[in-house]
Amino acid sequence: MIHFRAGSQIHRLISVLSVAGEYPVHSLYILGNERMYKELVRKLTERQTIRNQQTNQDFTPAKVLNVAGKGASKTIRLYKGAIPILSWLNAEEYYLNTFWSHKFPGDAAHRERNHRVAETAAMFMNAGFEFRQYLLPELQNDRMLHIVPQTPSFYAGKALKRVGSAEMSKTIFTRIAGAAFAGGACYAVYNTRGAAMKWCGMGEFKSLHSLIETCRLNAGIGTVDSAILFGESYDVALATLNETERNHRLEMRFDAIYRHIFFVPLSAAGVRQLDLFTVPDWREKILDALFERESRSFDRGVFEYDACVDGRYILSHLDGDIARLIRFKEAISNMRVETEVICFGEQIEFLKEYFGEKVRLSVIERDAIEEAIGLERREVFEEK
Repeated sequence: MIHFRAGSQIHRLISVLSVAGEYPVHSLYILGNERMYKELVRKLTERQTIRNQQTNQDFTPAKVLNVAGKGASKTIRLYKGAIPILSWLNAEEYYLNTFWSHKFPGDAAHRERNHRVAETAAMFMNAGFEFRQYLLPELQNDRMLHIVPQTPSFYAGKALKRVGSAEMSKTIFTRIAGAAFAGGACYAVYNTRGAAMKWCGMGEFKSLHSLIETCRLNAGIGTVDSAILFGESYDVALATLNETERNHRLEMRFDAIYRHIFFVPLSAAGVRQLDLFTVPDWREKILDALFERESRSFDRGVFEYDACVDGRYILSHLDGDIARLIRFKEAISNMRVETEVICFGEQIEFLKEYFGEKVRLSVIERDAIEEAIGLERREVFEEK
């Protein structure tokens, strides 16, 4: 017998499936202990009795999960006979309406899109964001209302497309995975997985414009200038930067679309990166913890840096903002000045590759920063 309770492995996996429809086998590590999740999936592909700990209700379908495909395309879906388990989450109606009564298109593009959303939802779940669309207020476009919760939340791309009575054109939000709300700000969310992110220029500008209008009407937020970009590793961040620098059409580069692009790896360190965004005024609190106020630039310097200490121009990369890295590198390329970038340990190899010997790198412990800004330390993967 497998016990279904809040925080359990089966509860977490089914919660993500209720929103994304399917989950990539090779990304089970994002949910927590990969070996334990693989064993859980194996058990759920066989006949099991599932007990709802809240109601003591037992459910014994032929199986709970189906696993299909090979390699990176191997995917986990609910078994049709197990769909009633979603009623324990109040998700059954939402799931059936969203995924065509449990009928999935067989093409790779739809599967890839679902996998992007699944990984994104898992990351936000780990960071304490509400990601279950059926538990979030529905977005609208009729008038200005404060609908979006004050607590951290993530609205998937499907929720953005369905704003209002008519579904938006499918050409909108083709790359965007959704929108995250935290600390009084909104972030467009992308997941490039294992490949360099290639932006589609005017299509992304169109997506941004639509997102700004949605935020204005539903959250009282008038500006969206930031995006969160998920990727499997910092190799993806480096490839994305290199790809961007080769693009000679400046208006098509991602730093022309979003002023700030926060790269977040699909890992435990990435979850802690997301935690930073839940702290109101998190950027100011980090900079106040790092520098004396008299050394701060307050964005008034002749180029983009955070502080000047003993003649050395310093940039903080603790937020993972790769758009600022581009501007900093371009600014110092023809300058004879001492420079420094402050980073976390897992970022240093990526930054060495990107800057070469041009910039001094200094590592700071993540625990120290989290304590300084008042972020409560917790286990990234909480399992009950």
